[in-house]
Amino acid sequence: MNIPDNLKYTKDHEWIRVENGEAYVGITDYAQGELGDIVFIEIETMGEHLEQEEVFGTVEAVKTVSDLFMPISGDIIMINDKLEDKPDLVNKDPYGEGWLIKVKIDDAGQLNNLLDAESYKRMIEV
Repeated sequence: MNIPDNLKYTKDHEWIRVENGEAYVGITDYAQGELGDIVFIEIETMGEHLEQEEVFGTVEAVKTVSDLFMPISGDIIMINDKLEDKPDLVNKDPYGEGWLIKVKIDDAGQLNNLLDAESYKRMIEV
């Protein structure tokens, strides 16, 4: 299972990668594996300001539908439009082409409350 060291993680299996005050958000390799084949991603929060842990969308897999939670507070400034036609990119490349949203961060200090790669590994191994 792939858990990159350069990302932060949530207890709900989202990852976040910060670049110049903005952040890419997606679901982890572990999460996509547990969900199975992803068939649809619904994100209708473009342009909205959401608080940490608020729901920003849903991911629909063959087995289930799961909410997607904001790892930090901020404005959703971009949605990965490739996922509209190819939601399975989340299965194939969850940390690359399968990212979900881009966020303008409110408070970078909230990143300190997230899990690093080692802590995330310990959480999912329980």
